Amino acid sequence: MAHKTYQVIVRGRFAPLDGEQRTALLARADEHDVFRARFTEEGTVTYERSLLAFTFRCVVPAAEEDTEAVVIGKAEALAAAAVSKLGAGYRDLRSVSTDLDDIKIRRRKH
Repeated sequence: MAHKTYQVIVRGRFAPLDGEQRTALLARADEHDVFRARFTEEGTVTYERSLLAFTFRCVVPAAEEDTEAVVIGKAEALAAAAVSKLGAGYRDLRSVSTDLDDIKIRRRKH
């Protein structure tokens, strides 16, 4: 069975946060700065101190027959779990995926 690899970016908004959730997220905000973002199979969550929205980046391995909807579904499930692990809820997820096999690398001619 052939495999494909996708990079997926999931953007969402935090569900309404109470004071305790805000304090906990702000205490860990430096760990979730955009400069620490990586595309990994576990994924990384980044957010700003405004605590309005977050971004989740991940790599999703997929079977050749998996559709983009399946890949995005897997990524959004990972994002939901990651945000829940931070002690927050989420809403308004929007995702984009890139099939890494479709990326063409143009080499410079010397």
